[in-house]
Amino acid sequence: MKSSYLRAGAALACALALSACGGGDGDRVISGSFSGVTKPGLVLQNNGGSDLVINPTNGGIGNFYFPDMVETDSDYNVTAKSFPSNAETCTVTNGKGKVAIDINTIYVECTIRQHELKGTVTGLTGTLVLVNGSDRVTVAPGATSFTMAKVNEDAPYGIAILTQPDNQTCTVANGSGTVGQADITNVTVTCGPRT
Repeated sequence: MKSSYLRAGAALACALALSACGGGDGDRVISGSFSGVTKPGLVLQNNGGSDLVINPTNGGIGNFYFPDMVETDSDYNVTAKSFPSNAETCTVTNGKGKVAIDINTIYVECTIRQHELKGTVTGLTGTLVLVNGSDRVTVAPGATSFTMAKVNEDAPYGIAILTQPDNQTCTVANGSGTVGQADITNVTVTCGPRT
């Protein structure tokens, strides 16, 4: 009689151990996708558990999954423990709920910090058009400064002249590089008579 209790207790202990180690039939995967991750630093957690380090990708997008599976009917709560250094914030969507099936709809979006791209103009008597990629800015006659659209931190920039003013030639100095952690303000456009 005593041995049957021991066998039953041992069987229960084995079942509980298997369940705790993820060996049960109801194990489910917690996964999702991310965007805006161009530098290291994004760390995710589920229910405050082990860190999941997200490596940056070319283009900043990719998928992730937690290696520790969870039981059906258990709660999950995915949060961002830390952000990449160039991210303003990282927002988790669909990160909380109760597990019924494998979870693959979690979305983590990191918003990359942006900086101004601007400079000074001297000698302009006509209308000048500057470009940086797809951004186009018209600079009016007599203007002494210009401002382009903001650029993501760590992104390249290259200001060029699309249209020269009538009867003038303008040149750009310090017009290309990579955006750091501060605004770009040292671009200079100098205009003079066309020769």
